[in-house]
Amino acid sequence: MRPFHLAIPVHDVSVARDFYGRVLGCAEGRSAAQWVDFNFFEHQLVCHQVAGEDREAVAGVNPVDGERVPVPHFGVVLTRDQWDDVVGRLTNAQVAFRIPPTIRFEGTAGEQATCFVQDPSGNCLEFKAFADLEQLFARDA
Repeated sequence: MRPFHLAIPVHDVSVARDFYGRVLGCAEGRSAAQWVDFNFFEHQLVCHQVAGEDREAVAGVNPVDGERVPVPHFGVVLTRDQWDDVVGRLTNAQVAFRIPPTIRFEGTAGEQATCFVQDPSGNCLEFKAFADLEQLFARDA
């Protein structure tokens, strides 16, 4: 699989370095005064500092399996061990969960562990791990 590239706005590059680097454990790549690259679970995430600290990153929510899922959001599909590690890192850093760790679609082909957080700039992230990765793109019959 080829790495995905995503660029997101942040209000402060140094705060993004702390969250993505220290809290989530993402290795830092290239950077300049106004942006920084991270190895986001083998994908390229670029945090660009932009004006407008008061901007609202969440445009709305969508109901999914009883939760109000923030839109837009981005994330990564992890192994269950990686997911447990990320949840532990977030918990230890006292990051508030927007949607706490839970099992969604329990007992179905799409069963997955999931949680949502917001970074310090308000960008919503989802971390998930499928019970059966083969079901990642499965459709209901």
